[in-house]
Amino acid sequence: MSEKDDDLGMWDEAMDEQAEASAQAETVELEELHEEEAPITGEEKRKLDAILDIPVTISMEVGRSHISIRNLLQLNQGSVVELDRVAGESLDVLVNGTLIAHGEVVVVNDKFGIRLTDVISQIERIKKLK
Repeated sequence: MSEKDDDLGMWDEAMDEQAEASAQAETVELEELHEEEAPITGEEKRKLDAILDIPVTISMEVGRSHISIRNLLQLNQGSVVELDRVAGESLDVLVNGTLIAHGEVVVVNDKFGIRLTDVISQIERIKKLK
């Protein structure tokens, strides 16, 4: 068996394990957040509604690699680019380029998704902006 066949076998096994795990996943109903303070005013609600509809870009990053333009131009179908992460390491979840969480890939109904495993606190995100 060639190394390529061995890699494909490992990939198939990992996908089968992921399919089993996602079949066991449960949907959880989240409670609404309630503030103990005074209710928001009409003006505050209007301001909040204005920002809630602003679109943002969310992306999941598996890893990164730095290569020369020469190597970039030599890439073709079947090429492999080594990333800076090891297999099984968490993915980064970025919103508009800012790290907000870490997660793992899941497959639900034949589509890829991400299960958040660690959400960066607001305080830590603000510290990174400075």
